[in-house]
Amino acid sequence: MRIKKIHYTGIIVAAIAVIVDLIFLGQEKIFYFIIGLSLVIAALPFLVTVLIESEKEKEKEEMFLEFSRNLVESVKSGTPISRSILNLKDKDFGSLTLHVNKLANQISLGIPVKVALEIFARDVNSKTISRAITIISEAEQAGGEIENILESVASSVSQTSKLRKERKAAISNLVVQGYIIFMIFIVIMLVMQFKILPITSELNFGGDDGNLEGIGAIGIAGLGGGETDINQISNIFLYLLLVQGFFAGLTIGKLAEGSIKAGLKHSFILMALSLLISTGTKAFFG
Repeated sequence: MRIKKIHYTGIIVAAIAVIVDLIFLGQEKIFYFIIGLSLVIAALPFLVTVLIESEKEKEKEEMFLEFSRNLVESVKSGTPISRSILNLKDKDFGSLTLHVNKLANQISLGIPVKVALEIFARDVNSKTISRAITIISEAEQAGGEIENILESVASSVSQTSKLRKERKAAISNLVVQGYIIFMIFIVIMLVMQFKILPITSELNFGGDDGNLEGIGAIGIAGLGGGETDINQISNIFLYLLLVQGFFAGLTIGKLAEGSIKAGLKHSFILMALSLLISTGTKAFFG
């Protein structure tokens, strides 16, 4: 991923917020909330870039299907595959148009079709398209009824896209359930942090001599039940939420779209929710 102006802008804005927070709000409860918000601001441009690239990749696969169908029709009419690609140069294939033009230009310059197709697949950088291009280039080199091969490739790409959409639709309920379960997990952590821990810290029957007895002995894991110890365990709850959010997001993405990369957006959303809700609740209601 190339670092762009939007990434630098997010980082600079986050850095300014952190500096202001350190100078003016260092002792305030809102301090950690501002830190969490700054981290979200810094990471948001990277998430947007990943989402945009993911959408472009999906569009390229859809346009490649259209490109394949046009190529099949041209080859079936008796036109050689090299000439067919040149004929498709002026057609609009969305985000794939630039790559198709480059492919046609390379062929017009005398570069072998197999080499030009390999460069095309490398530039597009899609597993689905790369597999299809490999089959097409090998078929073109071997000769024979290439129109049947092209038709099979187009059918395969279409079927892959259809199955992906069906899986995403079928798994959508599980994605929603995953978010609901995680929100319930956050609520449980908050109840433990703001209700159970303070009560447990007060169950110190050892008096002022520092000795813990009875139920107080199990309060705050034997750390003494002080305010500092409660804050330490609150931080542990926050770390637990962040780790849970990260891996839950990856799992949701893998189930919904079959890709760990796709799960990064879910991980970001869950981790951002965990960070902002936990620190925000502590700042405004703690």
